[in-house]
Amino acid sequence: VRLVESGGGFVQAGESLRLSCVVSGFALSGSDVKWARRGPGKGPEWVLSAGQGRFTITRDNDENTLWLQLNNLQPEVTSLYSCTSTPLGTSGPGTQVTVSS
Repeated sequence: VRLVESGGGFVQAGESLRLSCVVSGFALSGSDVKWARRGPGKGPEWVLSAGQGRFTITRDNDENTLWLQLNNLQPEVTSLYSCTSTPLGTSGPGTQVTVSS
């Protein structure tokens, strides 16, 4: 069982990123895989699709990939983003998103 995130980076405020989480060893279809993030000095929190298209989560079950589209990024969302299979209790190493003002 493996989850691997990618797509993070250092961006300016207002820019966008698309993160991916590729899973292997199990089928993404029907699985409870979620995005989470941990900001500097903060505890972990789940990432949910947000209104106005700022955070959008989609999945491609054929490719075993979970996507997180991040639009209009602001410094307060600087975090390590990771995906987690809650039934399996397994997470990937994460991908860092840093937003500069």
